[in-house]
Amino acid sequence: MFTGIIEELGTVTAVDEQGDSVALTVRGPLVVSDARHGDSIAVSGVCLTVVEQTPETFTAFMMKQTLDMSAHGALRVGDRVNLERAASVGDRLGGHIVQGHVDGTAVVLATDDGDGWRRLRFALSPELSPLLVDKGSVSLDGVSLTVSAVSSESTPPDDAWFEVSLIPETLVATTLGARVPGDRVNVETDVLARHVRRMLRLDAAAGQEAR
Repeated sequence: MFTGIIEELGTVTAVDEQGDSVALTVRGPLVVSDARHGDSIAVSGVCLTVVEQTPETFTAFMMKQTLDMSAHGALRVGDRVNLERAASVGDRLGGHIVQGHVDGTAVVLATDDGDGWRRLRFALSPELSPLLVDKGSVSLDGVSLTVSAVSSESTPPDDAWFEVSLIPETLVATTLGARVPGDRVNVETDVLARHVRRMLRLDAAAGQEAR
């Protein structure tokens, strides 16, 4: 489990394609300082398992499902990524509960700068639309954020969007500060929203069977 509070900006140092899987090596001295084989590290929101490490880097494998569900299939050497170690029992939960299990991706539609802050608008897919609400929690590339606005229910599904507002610290401490229209980010919705949607679908299915 993670909190969505980024600890370090890492750099991809190797992308080794192995059939339909990828061995990803990332430089992150802080997050590997106490890492052990088998530990979990969130890489831009995706929970990955450490299989090899050096004093400054770690390597993790990404299988086909991870590559299909996330934006990690486009990672290249030199790319910056957000890094967070798994939360420890007793730590303060500064963000929100983040599992590192992304629901999909979203594309930046527009950015709008204020006095030291920036608003990002993202396209909202029909699959994720029911899971995002105004002032609800969302993880983008592993960063715990609050949804600052979302399109109305009457908006056509293909035109749906949501927005987040980034404070100066988020702009400099994460990769989100460099995002521009057309960029794709990993999205993890609130775990409670996912469970509620699943229960509603099961209830609806049971009601149809009973008729």
